[in-house]
Amino acid sequence: YSTQAGADIIECNFSCPQMTQEGMGSDVGQSPELVRRFTAATRRGTHLPILAKMTPNIGQMTPVALAAHEGGATGIAAINTIKCITRIDEKALTARPVVCGLSSVSGYSGKAVRPIALRFIHELASDPSAGKMPISGIGGIGSWRDAAEFIALGCGSVQVCTAAMLHGFRIVEEMKDGL
Repeated sequence: YSTQAGADIIECNFSCPQMTQEGMGSDVGQSPELVRRFTAATRRGTHLPILAKMTPNIGQMTPVALAAHEGGATGIAAINTIKCITRIDEKALTARPVVCGLSSVSGYSGKAVRPIALRFIHELASDPSAGKMPISGIGGIGSWRDAAEFIALGCGSVQVCTAAMLHGFRIVEEMKDGL
């Protein structure tokens, strides 16, 4: 169905921190076995390239990235947001955000996560096996110089979200021109 919908690539998000239940999102991304199994299920359903999006909420990313590759991932996307509590509602004394009526851990992004992302990119690119996989860099990229850092460490592509939300899609043209 993804091909019929016009997709060129599938990104499996094994890293979403906005969960109200255990065993979902970034919990999956911390388990090489679950990542391998879910990637294999995705691979059975498509011929498209698959990127496995890694969680930074882990000590070492390489074992999980290799499990994704074993399951059929074409490459790795790293990193997603960092688990956090964005604020406390001082009237209700509950953690925000509230998802489905429950306090939830959220995800922190933006330029403050770039050094963490670069550390994980370096880990992946330096590994003899993981470094052979295509890596799409994510995390605090807000300028062409930031993108160049990710590329210098071994990323073949970069992804931008927070900067585009803050500055609009013109940021992409500025990055292309700068690079």
